[in-house]
Amino acid sequence: MSRVGKKPISLPGNVKAGLKNSLVKIEGPKGNLEYFLPLGISAEIKDGEILVKRSSDSKEHKSLHGLARSLINNMVKGVTEGFVKQLEIVGVGFRAQVQGKHLDLQLGYSHTLHYPIPEGITMETPKPTQIFIKGIDKFKVGQVAAEVRSLRKPEPYKGKGIRYAGEYIRRKAGKTVG
Repeated sequence: MSRVGKKPISLPGNVKAGLKNSLVKIEGPKGNLEYFLPLGISAEIKDGEILVKRSSDSKEHKSLHGLARSLINNMVKGVTEGFVKQLEIVGVGFRAQVQGKHLDLQLGYSHTLHYPIPEGITMETPKPTQIFIKGIDKFKVGQVAAEVRSLRKPEPYKGKGIRYAGEYIRRKAGKTVG
């Protein structure tokens, strides 16, 4: 059996879980999330825990078993704590600012980039060179962070651009004068 898939998911007291056919609904203090279980995977709510089961031992069902359990666990964590991705901006004159429903970025281009903030995501800029992306859906938070980072990826010579907090950028040596 899948080591990840057979672990039960414990539900905190402030989280409600519902199961209808193959639709799993999780409600918590931060919001609601839904997930359709793949074919061959089932779930059971018992004694404040969610157990994920599979119908056979085929390779496909084994891989989906652990995936479904991880996704449901992330839903429970999302509606209780939420997820945060932190981005750093490196470069002279590079800065970000939240303006209503847009993130305005000045990244060395001749114009300001306006990134629309998707529904279910909140962004904060405590400093002009920091961006906090928050939300209850782990996938959506990661996707938005990747899209914002792709607007100006860190370059290998000076390290200028948008990077994840704590990300290491491998630097290249520049031209040598000789």
